[in-house]
Amino acid sequence: MSNWFSYGNGDRVSSVSADGGVVLRDEVHEAGVRLTMKCCKSCVSVSCSIYGWMHHIRFFDTVTDAQREFLLMKPPLANMVENILSAGKCDLKTWDAIAEFVRLFP
Repeated sequence: MSNWFSYGNGDRVSSVSADGGVVLRDEVHEAGVRLTMKCCKSCVSVSCSIYGWMHHIRFFDTVTDAQREFLLMKPPLANMVENILSAGKCDLKTWDAIAEFVRLFP
């Protein structure tokens, strides 16, 4: 997990996003994955993006739940994007891996 860094040198943390949520964590993996946790009025969200491939948002009732899932999502996301990059092509296995991730982290 050492390939994860604060997005924008951490400048976005504590800022208010366009939807009114406060950014609690915002990290990027050097291979092209971004993971963001925001606290809104009614929920806490964790969004993940694999640049050029997918964007997935999850919603939680508590910061504790969101924080736990944020950490759990990091290794499979990093592994998936590294596999996509090493394959160097779009194939059915890539989409199967993305679908499996979304199934594991609904």
